[in-house]
Amino acid sequence: MVKYEEKYRDEALQLTGKRSFDGTFTVKHRSHSNIALVKYWGKRNYQIPQNPSISFTLENSVTDTVIKYRFKKERWLSFDFYFEGTANEYFAGRIRKYLSVLQTYFPFLENLHLTISSTNSFPHSSGIASSASAMSALALCICSIEKKLFGTLRDEKKFLTKASFMARLGSGSAARSVFPGFVLWGESTAVKGSSDEIAIPLPVEINDTFSDIRDAILITSAGKKKISSSAGHGLMQNHPFAQARYLQANENIITLMSALTTGDKDMFTHIIENEALTLHSLMMSSNPGFTLLNERTWKIIDEIRNFREKTGKFVAFTLDAGPNVHLLYPGRDKTAIKEFIEQKVVGLCENERWIDDGIKP
Repeated sequence: MVKYEEKYRDEALQLTGKRSFDGTFTVKHRSHSNIALVKYWGKRNYQIPQNPSISFTLENSVTDTVIKYRFKKERWLSFDFYFEGTANEYFAGRIRKYLSVLQTYFPFLENLHLTISSTNSFPHSSGIASSASAMSALALCICSIEKKLFGTLRDEKKFLTKASFMARLGSGSAARSVFPGFVLWGESTAVKGSSDEIAIPLPVEINDTFSDIRDAILITSAGKKKISSSAGHGLMQNHPFAQARYLQANENIITLMSALTTGDKDMFTHIIENEALTLHSLMMSSNPGFTLLNERTWKIIDEIRNFREKTGKFVAFTLDAGPNVHLLYPGRDKTAIKEFIEQKVVGLCENERWIDDGIKP
């Protein structure tokens, strides 16, 4: 098995001593958020997951990041950061910490001044994996700078693999956002080539039932979460149900992959809804316990279940680490689902806001 940390540390020795250059150059990337179907909750060492996870990458929930870079003689980390056109000290602090980690793998960063500008198409810090799209976009940009300065990473697979590794160092779920479609992150005995260090496209043939899956993201709160995901992950270290949870997740990986290949809608629904509720049950049973869900979250879940029972349509819900509900359904039912949302659900959304999204092919 490839040990990516050793590989990229060794490669870093070749990314030093770059000659000075004149002018300012630009790289930019759009990266997409993702929604996990089998969740990871709990990590060890540095951003290593306690269990593997499967997600699919969203099409419309994106972060656009532009980096302008120029050479400087002074050798220290130097950057400006703007979010939605405005300097943001809180995010800048997190990015400073992240870039400090990346300097181990990209030593040329100390000779560059970076001007980083980032925008989101969706509310940040509300449980729609904004850190996943933000950190993956940043990692992709840094890899592009390496490619331009040193002529490396010309092979697309190598480029994306390295970007996935680097994205993970900023946000675990960001490792998955580098790739479109269904993605696996974390070592699984069922998948050759899987790794705790990087994500990979899920290596199975997806049944047509799920190939055009849609995601209506129902916003019950666009505000910042009361508890960060990082803090929540930390509470898994001494959680009484931790080992049972990790075993459950590994088994669900195998079962979900089977459902995705055979088109088993009932099994898919059972797994992802159970995973969503398990995630939040782990939060509630932590010490100290907490919840990120609100009354409108539960009402929307009830409406989805009632709609499914009455119509027999394939609809399922999942949740990220926040109060917003992801309503999953096949693209052919888009008109019917939109009607359902407008009649039964939109009044439960904050400011009647929801995001019409789906899988990025």
